[in-house]
Amino acid sequence: MHLSEPLPRRAFLKAAAATALGLGGTVAWGLGQGNTPADKNEKGQPQPQPSPQDEFGGFRVGVQSYSFRNFNLEQTLTRVRELGLRYIEFYRGHVPTNSTPDQIRAVRRLCADNNITPIAFGVERFSNDRDACRRLFEFGAALGVQHFSADPDPNSFEVLDRLVAEYRISIAIHPHGPAGNNMLHRWWGSEVILPAIRNHHALIGTCLDTGHLIRAAQLNRRLDPAAEIRAMGARNFGLHLKDHDNERRTDVIFGRGSLNVLSVLRALREVRFNGFISIEYEANPMNPSPDIRECLNVFREAVRQLNAG
Repeated sequence: MHLSEPLPRRAFLKAAAATALGLGGTVAWGLGQGNTPADKNEKGQPQPQPSPQDEFGGFRVGVQSYSFRNFNLEQTLTRVRELGLRYIEFYRGHVPTNSTPDQIRAVRRLCADNNITPIAFGVERFSNDRDACRRLFEFGAALGVQHFSADPDPNSFEVLDRLVAEYRISIAIHPHGPAGNNMLHRWWGSEVILPAIRNHHALIGTCLDTGHLIRAAQLNRRLDPAAEIRAMGARNFGLHLKDHDNERRTDVIFGRGSLNVLSVLRALREVRFNGFISIEYEANPMNPSPDIRECLNVFREAVRQLNAG
């Protein structure tokens, strides 16, 4: 995943203005609150949550908004809703990290109008700059997310220990597979991530990316996504679910590359995964919805097989 240009400021101002005028209901979410709009009704009471035996097997399944990078925020939320999903992981192209409080409230209103919960944000780099990291956590808290998919600098963990404890937002380290110059990304898998985080806060873990794990084979590092999930155990906070064809060097619909969705879901069940699953589909950016819909059908069939034993 690569970051693209932020949403134009005028689009945010338009949304914020609509919110200020009271269009679409009353905004009741301020800075620093951790409850997400789609999880509460207008009286602040919890909404009924899906049964563990729902079509997604009790997993919280959404989309990484980068999949819709050629669409604006409203168009993206509409498409996610039409896919029948209730969760989204935003990236800064849709919600810039320097958004004002009014802009963030407008984003949350748009999410609530579409019955979508922003559950995660990323992928973001974190350094040992305490003030810069705190600004990102303040932004995440205002947006209402529970997780940052992240690419932290190795010297950032002492800063992050304090911030995840304070804000209760996890840092989910995201591998990127081949990173250029015939080298793997610094956090390419559990073998390098686990030793780095073992003595740090329990809310520092991973958002493994099955597509990038598959891509590692391009540099002769063959990583099994299910084995990586089992290795990370309770430190799995998120998952970017994608399939990849290494010969054509492109993302593909689940099952048309190397991904075995059933084995991944079985591993998630074994480690009692309670995080987020973001479907990230980087191919066909002009019209990703039909392909994502096919991926969801494969996911549902894997859930059926998983529940059947």
